[in-house]
Amino acid sequence: MTHQELLRKVEWKDLKNLSFKEMLIENNLTIPWFILSITIAYYGYYLIALPFSAFFFLTGLRQAHNGFHNSLGTNKFLTWLSLYLNSIFMMTSFHAVKFNHLRHHKYCLSEEDYEGKSAAMTWYGALLYGPMHMFLIHKVALQIGNRKYKRNVIIELISMSIFVGIAFYFQIHFLMYHIIVMVTAEFLMAFFAVWIVHHDTHDHPELARTQRKAWVNKITFSMFYHLEHHLFPAVPTIKLHELAKRIDEALPDMDKKKTF
Repeated sequence: MTHQELLRKVEWKDLKNLSFKEMLIENNLTIPWFILSITIAYYGYYLIALPFSAFFFLTGLRQAHNGFHNSLGTNKFLTWLSLYLNSIFMMTSFHAVKFNHLRHHKYCLSEEDYEGKSAAMTWYGALLYGPMHMFLIHKVALQIGNRKYKRNVIIELISMSIFVGIAFYFQIHFLMYHIIVMVTAEFLMAFFAVWIVHHDTHDHPELARTQRKAWVNKITFSMFYHLEHHLFPAVPTIKLHELAKRIDEALPDMDKKKTF
């Protein structure tokens, strides 16, 4: 069954729109986790802060991901601002990630898909590849992105450098902790954001892996509904659980590979 045939079989267009409440959730999901992680780290309890930092990173990734697809329910400037602020606090240029992510959807798992390269590796190869993955994402955006992308990437990289410089020059320990944790998390993206959801799917790249365990989707903020996202990228993350139900009902015999 082709992608176009799938689109015709599943009702999904109504899921693109966010209510005011859903828009507030998607745009403020990171705030409580950031405040908790930074506050706990401020008092020096770094191990206790770690899970809250992890949830901040995960929710920030969800927020940025929705921003890539203009699914935050906000205007262009607020979407840009969300990507810019998350870039600083998560230690990566999200406009660089956006450039490569949209290419990932267009050229999924082909030679032109730089984001998806770790999908063909072993799990341990994807883990080791993590730092190179982040370097390549920024390099590609600066090399072949248009002028607007390049400008945004440079602005974000400069802003990140200033943030890091202030934190380490003045020895602001809770910010130093935050930066180290975020960089470490970014180095794991080739494994968690690519390999887990795309390994062994090269025969049908559009059919990414997915997750149906409710408790896993709760603690991962629905970020592993990846099959659903690839088939219908315009649907915001907050609606993916409903989209998953509709796909299961419309296509009960469809092969759905699990993430884990």
